[in-house]
Amino acid sequence: MSRVLVAGVDTSTQSTKVRVTDAETGEMVRFGQAKHPDGTSVNPDAWWQAFQEAAEQAGGLDDVAALAVGGQQHGMVLLDDHGRVIRDALLWNDTRSATNADVLIACLGEAEKAADGSEDDLSDDPAMRGRQRWVKAVGSSLVASLTITKVAWVAANEPENAARIAAICLPHDWLSWRIAGHGPLGEDATAEEMKANLDALFTDRSDASGTAYFDATANEYRRDLLAMALGRGEEDIAGIVLPRVLGPTETGDVADPAIAGKDVEGGCPIGPGGGDNAMASLGLSMGVGDVSISLGTSGVAAAISPVPAYDMTASVTGFADCTGHWLPLACTINGSRISDAGRAALGVDYDELAELAAAAEPGAGGITLVPHFDGERTPNRPDATAALYGMTLANTRRENIARAFVEGLLCSQRDCLELVKGLGVDVKRILLIGGGTKFAAVRALAPAILGMDIELPETDEYVAIGAARQAAWVLSGETEPPTWPVKVETTLTGEPTPQVYEQYVRWRG
Repeated sequence: MSRVLVAGVDTSTQSTKVRVTDAETGEMVRFGQAKHPDGTSVNPDAWWQAFQEAAEQAGGLDDVAALAVGGQQHGMVLLDDHGRVIRDALLWNDTRSATNADVLIACLGEAEKAADGSEDDLSDDPAMRGRQRWVKAVGSSLVASLTITKVAWVAANEPENAARIAAICLPHDWLSWRIAGHGPLGEDATAEEMKANLDALFTDRSDASGTAYFDATANEYRRDLLAMALGRGEEDIAGIVLPRVLGPTETGDVADPAIAGKDVEGGCPIGPGGGDNAMASLGLSMGVGDVSISLGTSGVAAAISPVPAYDMTASVTGFADCTGHWLPLACTINGSRISDAGRAALGVDYDELAELAAAAEPGAGGITLVPHFDGERTPNRPDATAALYGMTLANTRRENIARAFVEGLLCSQRDCLELVKGLGVDVKRILLIGGGTKFAAVRALAPAILGMDIELPETDEYVAIGAARQAAWVLSGETEPPTWPVKVETTLTGEPTPQVYEQYVRWRG
């Protein structure tokens, strides 16, 4: 009997990856990858071209029985009534809407607290009160990465484009829609054809929860907030199409047989897809109580929680996951580049930096690096810079400075972990992933600073694996996703050194 194949698509910031996978075992059968253009503002057609190239590299998708798409979160794709892209998509890392985020926060913060006592837990400071009202409304306070701030920027700076908006979607929504055979229509399209074309858009809770105009607890769009961002009345935007939000195992559409599933009876259903962090957690087979800490350019701590997270300090984003749970997430701007700064400062390579750090005692002789090189998001200090504290003539040695850089990197991730714990998450397991895990000093010190043993999964394409796993789940009709093994390279162990984090907290303030 021939095996059943599914495909997981990862449309990330840098590239599109297509992983053709055995639906039963999770074994990779074929793989393809194609680059995206650089920049924070990209024509979505580049994603379509990259998908087609990656699919071709992966041997085509004619024999694929189901697929799903995971993608970079927050990117704003605007479509007109014919399904044409209005302007280049503004990606998550485009910060031009930072001022718009502040304006929207101020809009919700200007009203005094409710007299009936229902808002007694809110701050007296209008700015903080605004952030807290956003948290209560959609699970997250606003930063420039979230989609609604980008919509507000377009409304304020490109009113002619804002006036043409007939639909708003996200990168994974748009690519799934194209794979289903939808796209821009000709000028002779009828009103019925145009409506059906846009109504075919679909998404999932995880990606919708990153827009800041979707309430993942009530599972409904907050059109009132979107109207505020557009500077229009709610009735005026009633005709703007927002993608249908599907449950974890619902089918969004069936792929165009010219693209996928041509040789499969019944065609190739497309799963709801999801945001990249949620798809990675599905690819890692994370469950309630698991936390992943990803060390890349930035640092991200994400936990699976059975209940929604409302962080009234406005530090943790209360996103949803791909399984019906929630994915509270704390992010630092500064990640593995901290160790790069340490290498540059000391004129050494990674191995030499690790050797120097290993030669120092925990706490680096009293030296602490607060590593806010590019400002910081957690804690929210956009104008901060990095600093070394506690230096004396006695302790200013290369070994201590090297160790301070590694400890500062890991303590900043401990900050994220503590914020997630503070929301009631009972952390049972930590998985350390991302390019920064290759650094020997991180592996050596992480268990001691994070305070527990850490699993180090083998390097793999976990977003694409998560998308493939979702596709297999949709195909199976089961209540739980298929059980696929996650290969763990090693379990990192070490004696906890709580004094190191305590020293860091004192200097970080």
